[in-house]
Amino acid sequence: MKAIVLRKNGGPGVLQTQEVKKPRPGKGEVGVSVRFAGINYAEILSRKGIYGWAPKKPYIPGMECSGVIEETGEGVCRSRVGERVMVGAKYGCYAEYVVVPDNNAVPVIDGFGYEEAASFLVNYMTAWVALFKMARVGRGEKVLITAAAGGVGTAAIQLAAHAGCEVYGMAGSPQKLELIKSLGAAGAFNYRDPDCFKNLVAATGGVDAVIEMVGGDVFKKSMVSLNTFGRVVVTGFASLDLNKWSPSSWLRTWRDIPRADIGELARKSISVMSSHLGYLLDSEPGKMSQLYDELRGFVLEHGIRPVVNRVFDLEEARLAHEYIESRQSSGKVLLKIGR
Repeated sequence: MKAIVLRKNGGPGVLQTQEVKKPRPGKGEVGVSVRFAGINYAEILSRKGIYGWAPKKPYIPGMECSGVIEETGEGVCRSRVGERVMVGAKYGCYAEYVVVPDNNAVPVIDGFGYEEAASFLVNYMTAWVALFKMARVGRGEKVLITAAAGGVGTAAIQLAAHAGCEVYGMAGSPQKLELIKSLGAAGAFNYRDPDCFKNLVAATGGVDAVIEMVGGDVFKKSMVSLNTFGRVVVTGFASLDLNKWSPSSWLRTWRDIPRADIGELARKSISVMSSHLGYLLDSEPGKMSQLYDELRGFVLEHGIRPVVNRVFDLEEARLAHEYIESRQSSGKVLLKIGR
């Protein structure tokens, strides 16, 4: 089968299509013929060698995909063969075929095509946990989403807006600001404006919760924008640009890592939290199933659909990574793999 095998860290050029042996499902597993694979920023960090949850090389990247169950292993009901599924995994989805535990392949949500199905699990589960399990946002609260035009950002705007929150988003271009507002945000602010956060506070009087995915100055200014009892949930670090050969990048990365001072938190009675979907998947698969059921019901009730931005062929994985790193992308970027 064709797959992208990461054998060394580096730039997008290390993503090359290769022929590899097709795996077979073992006990409790299913084999899925892949149609589309979703690209996540974590995979870009993994490619660079700066993502702690990445497996040892060589491995096939890719944390989510959509497809059809082709085989089942021992202990898995044969009736699942032919089922359209969404797959969440630690790796393996940049390929024509992937084997995962049975519980990691869930039925495609009613009405979703394969593209939308490959755009859903990682982004919407991340946003759901951050918003409703950690920040515990409620109707009428003011919620800021940073990196709001990306995959997690667009998901978070939709979910929070449909939950009755007053949502605000930040991005770096006029086109992205328009997308943010079209998804239900009450306002959108451009990072490139040095008065961005000042304008946010002037317009809102401060926010009650922040879903933060950038780090650096954005994280620091998000803290200042919080009202009393406000919450920041860190779900990413898009400004991370560590180069092991550049000592100056070590200092910059250390400086920009989101961190909080207990005394500072106490003065405003605010909190900082962090979540990582992968660790939850590893440690509490039962909890993840419960969370997915809640999310699925909410999405069906409100008619929410993922934002698919652009589709590349598997052989163009290098171009897809370059496109995301150029900051041109919005919503979800996919790899087209199967027929």
